Amino acid sequence: MNITLEQAQLVITAAVAKSQEIGTKMDIAIIDSGLNLTAFVREDGAWIGSIDIAMKKAKTARSFNMDSGAIGTLSQPGGALYNIEHSNGGLITFPGGVPLKNTAGDIIGAIGVSGSSVEDDHTVAKAGADCLLS
Repeated sequence: MNITLEQAQLVITAAVAKSQEIGTKMDIAIIDSGLNLTAFVREDGAWIGSIDIAMKKAKTARSFNMDSGAIGTLSQPGGALYNIEHSNGGLITFPGGVPLKNTAGDIIGAIGVSGSSVEDDHTVAKAGADCLLS
């Protein structure tokens, strides 16, 4: 199953609304289940350097079907996945990447968000992901 363009646009809209609500400027990437970019938005004034980070957070979340921050917890020195961020052409292992699920619970893609603190990035990504579940 893949996210549709219509679903991706809903996720972007929800994420942008949350970003504006908390006063941040984000880069937001949506990928399908095959890691292909489906939708992207860079809010006015968002950091250019965060474009790549947002896409890699989405890729990380989909590649392992878990939040990118969870991978980060496992990839600390001495952890089971130490240095995993160097695999798969580069991953981002801090919060802001969240798998996207449809109402049946199937993973259909992922969202990656970057542009503020990792806490804000995760909040915005989660808001985007949650819109598909209602």
